[in-house]
Amino acid sequence: MKSLERRYAVALPGSIGGHAPRSVVVVHVTEEIGPGGGPVWTNSDGDLRVEIAGEVATVLSAPEGTVRHPCLHAVALPDRS
Repeated sequence: MKSLERRYAVALPGSIGGHAPRSVVVVHVTEEIGPGGGPVWTNSDGDLRVEIAGEVATVLSAPEGTVRHPCLHAVALPDRS
């Protein structure tokens, strides 16, 4: 039996003053534990790492210049096998 893959969609704000739409990044759970005691989630490239509590994704690391806010909106996606 395969285990289910847990995923979240994390919204990244557009550029400041540009009125650009947000971009959405899908993150999946890792085996790491973050500073808040919850699991660390990462995107497929591994350059965005967040800890998620409820619908808040706290940024642990991100590519330079891409994320200006320490907390982002996260939405659970359906598990997939």
